[in-house]
Amino acid sequence: QVTLVESGGGLVRPGGSLRLSCEASGRTFTFSQYAMGWYRQAPGKLRERVGVISWSGGETWYVDSVKGRFIISRDNAQRTVYLQMDSLKPEDTATYYCAAAPDMSRLRVGIADYWGQGTQVTVSS
Repeated sequence: QVTLVESGGGLVRPGGSLRLSCEASGRTFTFSQYAMGWYRQAPGKLRERVGVISWSGGETWYVDSVKGRFIISRDNAQRTVYLQMDSLKPEDTATYYCAAAPDMSRLRVGIADYWGQGTQVTVSS
């Protein structure tokens, strides 16, 4: 069984920062062989891709609305993927999910083998 657990969400003022983490577990899950992605979903809206990182960490992709503000990274030894979020805006408010797939191309179209339960991010003054 594979489990992805997100953490690090919370309430932050506009312009502030948060760092989300997603830790993977599961005896049969080789974290370093999976691309990882972050998604978000706000109430009443469709799930949106945020960013994707390759298995090695050498390639990343971001949705235009977060470019220059969010950075995705990973630590394969810790089986963890991160999302550093800076210059946060109220429109970034959503539940953030991490996901895993064998390659980035699947994650970029929202297809994943495994999903986390999500962590809430609220940006408000």
